[in-house]
Amino acid sequence: MKLLREALLRGRRRPRLSGAGSPTLFRGDGYEFVELREYAAGDDVRRVDWAATARTGALQTRVILEDVALTLAAMVDQSASMQAGRLRPFSAAAQEAADAWFGCALAADRCMTVEALDVAAVTLPRGAALLVVSDFWDLPHDDELLIVLGRRFDCTALAAADPWNGNLPLRGFVRVRDAESGSAASLYVGRAQAAAYARAVSEREAQLQERFARANWRFGTFDCDEDGAVAVLRAFGFR
Repeated sequence: MKLLREALLRGRRRPRLSGAGSPTLFRGDGYEFVELREYAAGDDVRRVDWAATARTGALQTRVILEDVALTLAAMVDQSASMQAGRLRPFSAAAQEAADAWFGCALAADRCMTVEALDVAAVTLPRGAALLVVSDFWDLPHDDELLIVLGRRFDCTALAAADPWNGNLPLRGFVRVRDAESGSAASLYVGRAQAAAYARAVSEREAQLQERFARANWRFGTFDCDEDGAVAVLRAFGFR
């Protein structure tokens, strides 16, 4: 997974709402100039290019790709709803995604697993690359924690897609069970209800993507029946 490691070093597809002037935060033995961009709050003033600033009239920061060891961290949702799926549960694809994440590590890199987002905020070193694979049904309504994590780490969210792709395969009176609580209910599913379900699926995914982008996270989705490694690469823009 050399491709994934290089993408992390370059901060590929990471929203740039604020930064440190470099895709990574630790100085290594060597570095490669990547680009100039306008100064953002929080940038290291040592990276300001004064000659470019004089030419443009606005502060310009040198973005540097540094030769560093990475800290790779992953959190895989273990909730009951992750056992849902078609041919196999979402948890299987989620574990494949985490395995691919850690599979890009070199000997000098550090790999860590975390159990919760608030734990990640206080245990991971600044600049760590964090992957969270979940259906995000228990995501807090308040985005404060997401924003804190997005400022400290290079964060990637991989969200479970609807297993039916918005096309609910149910009609008439059906009995459904909540995957988390186990409670059951009888519902009627007609054309109008199926259409409302499709809209809700699309709106939820769009809302998740918007929330994570605002918090400075990379965002992607994964299907229960696909290779989790493929889903990770897709979140970085690889097909």
